[in-house]
Amino acid sequence: MSTLLITGADLAGSGAQDLLVEDGVITRVGSIGSAGGAEVLEADGLVALPGLVDLHTHLREPGREDAETIASGSAAAAVGGFTAVLAMANTNPVTDTAEAAERVLDLGRAAGLVDVQPVGAVTKGLAGEELAELGLMHRSRARVKVFSDDGKCVHDARVMRRALEYVRAFRGVVSQHAQDPHLAGSSACCHEGELSGRLGLPGWPGIAEETIVARDVMLARHTGSRVHVAHVSTAGSVEVVRWAKAQGIDVTAEVTPHHLVLTTDLLAGYDPTFKVNPPLRPQEDVDALRAALADGTIDAVATDHAPHARHDKEHAFVDAAFGMLGLETALSVVSDTMVRTGLLDWAGVARVMSSNPARIAGLEGHGRPLTVGSPANLTLVDPDARVTVDRSASLSLSRNNPWHGRSLQGAVEATVLRGTVTARKGALA
Repeated sequence: MSTLLITGADLAGSGAQDLLVEDGVITRVGSIGSAGGAEVLEADGLVALPGLVDLHTHLREPGREDAETIASGSAAAAVGGFTAVLAMANTNPVTDTAEAAERVLDLGRAAGLVDVQPVGAVTKGLAGEELAELGLMHRSRARVKVFSDDGKCVHDARVMRRALEYVRAFRGVVSQHAQDPHLAGSSACCHEGELSGRLGLPGWPGIAEETIVARDVMLARHTGSRVHVAHVSTAGSVEVVRWAKAQGIDVTAEVTPHHLVLTTDLLAGYDPTFKVNPPLRPQEDVDALRAALADGTIDAVATDHAPHARHDKEHAFVDAAFGMLGLETALSVVSDTMVRTGLLDWAGVARVMSSNPARIAGLEGHGRPLTVGSPANLTLVDPDARVTVDRSASLSLSRNNPWHGRSLQGAVEATVLRGTVTARKGALA
């Protein structure tokens, strides 16, 4: 029997307790003192959270192993405090069959650092025309419940309706990349406004996101199905989601760490590190996103971890690939932005980075309170530590890190997956 004793941890900000873990399950909580033969993890001054869950991770394998592999992405996730990640479907080949989904699942299990749950494509080849094998992927060993063409929008309303109707039978969810291609085409790369005009960059107006969000919540109401809005980036989208929830529509939403902090002003230097889809927005949108995360309108923080090889990023801004790294820094960004400022407490962080994402994804072994009988998936955080981000220290294979050189308050000290310590102090255990 493997035994782990965690001493003095503050359970999501509710008070210091010891945790005894036996064979991957929490068996005692309280003042324990000692346990013969147990591995001891001292956690005085640390906050214990349920293991973090990322609804939106790009692991690039198969097809772009030069940018990331499931093993390297899993390592980055573990040091970032994650115990489960959802691997998006825009790989090569696309995860649009049961066999492809099972391959991702098996590679994640082989890495053994986090639970890697494949996301299935909504349409074959992400082409937006014909539904992928939604039922077969769900019935496979991978038990796929979340489907997304992320990177592309399911822009045909008829196709989106059919997808929502199909997944309703097994309580699946469609995660939408909301971008109307007629309002923001493939070349759009900067928030449409005064800056995009001055820089000569193709504009990506907020309305291109908001119209799709509005359409999809109405389709969810019509079909009685679940829709999830990926990487919400505008105040207008927040208004639509808030209205839809008030109507009882089954909609959830996520926001990325970078959209909680970074603004479109950073594009003035044409640095392709800051090219992301949807684009960075003005401060008023950032403020609305923070408020919506705090009040529960936005359910979850999701990284949209998007690694790219140097030769895909080192181009003129218009030609560079979209995306930023996020797994290793997400907790620190949320701590610095939301906790330090009083917008969330640590129980709130547990809600938006663990329990809500696990609920949305249907991951029963994750996001559970740290109580007797729960799987020992947890993250220990030093709330007072200050970290200066160094992109060269990343366990990702890529270096497109927008936080390089920034000082952030709050750091992951250790990650535990089913009673096994997977990472400590920024390195694999």
